[in-house]
Amino acid sequence: MTSTVYIAKNVYGGDGLGRLGDGRVIFVPGAWAGEQVKAEIVEEKKHFVKARLVEVVEKSPDRVECAAERVVPGMVYANLSYDGELKAKEDQLKEFLERARIEVPEFVSAKGGSEFNYRNKVVYHFAKYGNGPAHQSAMRDGGWRIGYRTEPSHEIVDVADDPLARPEINAKLGEIRRAVTTLLTTGPIQVRKDTERKGSVTVRWTKKSGVKWWIGDAPRDLVLKETTCGLDFEVPADGFYQVNTDVGEELAKAVMAEYQKGAAEAPEVLDLYCGVGVLGLCCKPLRLTGIESGRQAIEFAKRNAAAQKAADARFFAEQVGRNVGRIKIGPKTTVIVDPPRGGLEPNVPKWLAASNAPRILYVSCDPATMTRDLKTLSRSYAVESVRWFNMFPRTARFETLVTLRKA
Repeated sequence: MTSTVYIAKNVYGGDGLGRLGDGRVIFVPGAWAGEQVKAEIVEEKKHFVKARLVEVVEKSPDRVECAAERVVPGMVYANLSYDGELKAKEDQLKEFLERARIEVPEFVSAKGGSEFNYRNKVVYHFAKYGNGPAHQSAMRDGGWRIGYRTEPSHEIVDVADDPLARPEINAKLGEIRRAVTTLLTTGPIQVRKDTERKGSVTVRWTKKSGVKWWIGDAPRDLVLKETTCGLDFEVPADGFYQVNTDVGEELAKAVMAEYQKGAAEAPEVLDLYCGVGVLGLCCKPLRLTGIESGRQAIEFAKRNAAAQKAADARFFAEQVGRNVGRIKIGPKTTVIVDPPRGGLEPNVPKWLAASNAPRILYVSCDPATMTRDLKTLSRSYAVESVRWFNMFPRTARFETLVTLRKA
C-alpha cells in the first residue's frame, strides 16, 4: 500500500518520521524533514509502520543528489545537505535530552568539518560475486566483491573508491584489493580457503605509521603510532582509537578544556573505560587513575604514560561494574567516563551519583544510552554543558560530551 505523508522530522538513525491517517507513525528512510512524500509500506506493527520511499512530492531545500557510486552502506544522510545533517542530528540530541528532562544551561553545536574522506579505519568484507548489489569492479576482480555489508541482508556492496575513507587509504585501496583478490583466487587451495574463511580486510591509517592492512585478525606484533593534542600514543593494531582524526582531536581538546575549568577544585582524574589512556593523559592531571577491562589496552596505556613521563599515572585492567566497591573516588577527583555504545554498566550510574567527585565528564557515542545514564546521575549532579561532535559525517551516529557538576 502506498500513502502520501508529510515528514515532520528525522529521528535518530536517519529515518524520516510522519503519521498516517489512522495516527500510526510511519518511518521512511531517505525522506527529509519538511517533505511531502509517497511511501510504500513494507512492514506493519501495531503503533508504527516502516516504508520505502517511492516519490518526493514536495522536496526539502536541503535535499541534494549524491552520485550512486559515492554512496556506501551506512550513509543515511547521503542525499541531505551537510547543514541539513547537522541540524537533524542536533535536533535529535536535544529531543533525547528533553525527553529525559535534562536541563542544559549551555549547549554547544558541532562545527562543520569534512563530510567525506575522514575515516582512518575501515573494515571491508568479501564474498563471491552473486545476487545483490555490486559495482562492475567486482567482475574485474576475479568474481569477488570487497566492500561494506548492507543491513539487514549482509550482502556486500563492492567498494573500489570509498567516499568515507581517508585519501591515504583510497590511494592504496586498488593495491590492497588486488592483493586480497590474488589470495582468494590463485595459489594453493588451502591458502584460498583460509583467506575466504577470515572474511574481511581491515585498513588503518595514522600520520606516523601510514597505511597498514591485514586480513582477518590483526597481527599481534603490529603497533600503530597515533598523535592527539601533541602527545604520541602507541595503539595495538586492533585497539580502539577515534576513526575521525580531526574530530577526535577536537573532542580530546574539549575534554581537556572542561577538566581545566575545574582543575583547581578537582585536580585528580579517574578515567573510566580509558582504553589506551588518551583522554586522561591529554588532561595531564596531578594524579591519574585509569580503569579498562581490556588487558592489552591497559598495557599500552602504561607504555604511553611512561613514554610521556606522566609521574603519577596508574592503570588497572578491571571491569568497572564489577569493581565499584574497590574503585575510590575522592573529593578532589574529576571523573571521565567514555563507555562503549551500550553506555555505563547498570550499577555504575547509581554508584557515580553517590560519589564525592565534584565533576563528571561523560563522553558518549550513543544519545539513547547516555540520556538513560544521565537520568540517574542527575539525581545528584547538574548538567553544566552539552557539546556534540559530528564524528561520523553522512552516517547516523555522532559523539557527545556532557559536563556535570555536583549539585
